[in-house]
Amino acid sequence: MIVIDGLTKRFGPFTAVNHISFSVARGEVLGFLGPNGAGKSTTMKMVTGFLSPSEGAARVCGHDVVSDTLAAQRTIGYLPEGAPAYGDMTPLAFLRFIARVRALKGVEAERAIEAAVAATELQGVLEQPIDTLSKGFRRRVGLAQSILHNPPVLIMDEPTDGLDPNQKHEVRKLIKRMSADKAIIISTHILEEVDAICSRALIIDRGQVVADGTPAELISRSRYHNAVTLTVEGQLTVQSAEILKTLPGVVSMEVTPRGSETVLTLFTSRGTSATAVAGDLTLVDAVARVARENNWIVRALYGEPGRLDEVFRSLTRSDIDGIDANQSEKNVA
Repeated sequence: MIVIDGLTKRFGPFTAVNHISFSVARGEVLGFLGPNGAGKSTTMKMVTGFLSPSEGAARVCGHDVVSDTLAAQRTIGYLPEGAPAYGDMTPLAFLRFIARVRALKGVEAERAIEAAVAATELQGVLEQPIDTLSKGFRRRVGLAQSILHNPPVLIMDEPTDGLDPNQKHEVRKLIKRMSADKAIIISTHILEEVDAICSRALIIDRGQVVADGTPAELISRSRYHNAVTLTVEGQLTVQSAEILKTLPGVVSMEVTPRGSETVLTLFTSRGTSATAVAGDLTLVDAVARVARENNWIVRALYGEPGRLDEVFRSLTRSDIDGIDANQSEKNVA
C-alpha cells in the first residue's frame, strides 16, 4: 500500500531525511517514532505529496506521489500536525467543505459526514465555530476530515494529541477497527501508543532508520528485558543484597534507594527469562524465597518485559549528543 524507496530531503546543506526506505502493507499500523528534528514530519509531508523529495520515491497504492500526485492523494487520509482548519467555520460546515473537496455529493456526502462525526463523537459541537473548541475537539475535527472519504491509507501526525484519557482510548479503538483493511502510519511521541495500537514500529534519528520491528521485538532489545525488579521496605545495602547475585541467570544487579524503600533490579543473561527455572524455582520465586529468608518486607516483585523508552533513548541520542558536542567545543576553546 505504501512503498518508500531511498527517500531523501535536503534544505540547502542540511539533510533532513537521508535515504529512508520502508513499506507498509494493508492491515499494518506503523508507529513512526523519533526525537524532535529526526525527520518524521518531513517524511510524512513527502509521502502525502506536500513536499517534493530531493531523491528517492514514494508510492501510495501504486501511484507515485511526485508524477501522479492527485491520484496518490485521493487514496490518503491525512491528519497533519496541529490539524489546521478554518476557525470561523463550524465542524459541520468544515466537513461539508472537505466532502466537496473529496468530490462527495448529495446523500453520499451526508452519509460520509454522519459516519465520520459518529466515529469521532463530534455530535455535541457541530454548530460551534472551530475557534471556540477545545484543543481535543479541534483534534477530533481534524481526525474526522481525514477519514471522511474512507481512504485505504491513513497518515496521522500525533492523532491523540490534546485528548483526555477517555478520548485517547476511543480514538485508539477507532484506529484498531479501521486497521483491518487500511495501511496506517502514525507519528507519535507517546510510546504507550505504540504498544496499544501499532503492529510495527520504525524509529528514525538524524533522518535515518535506526530500528524497525514489532513492539515486542523492540522491547526485547531493552537491557530490562527479562530483568526482575524487587522493592523492599527500608534501606538495604548492596552487601546485604549480594546473595541475589548468586541466583542462576543473574549477571548484574542495581540497588537504588527510593525514599523509605530500596529498589533492586536483577539483570539476566540474554535468553534467560524471569520465569526461567533457577534451581527448582522460577527466578521470581527464587528472589521471593531470598526475601523471606532475610525477613525483607516486600512491596513489589515482578519480571520486567522491557522498557520501550529505554530502547528509544539508546537509539536516538542525537539531541543529547549535539549538546555534548557543542559543550566539548566550548571546553576546547
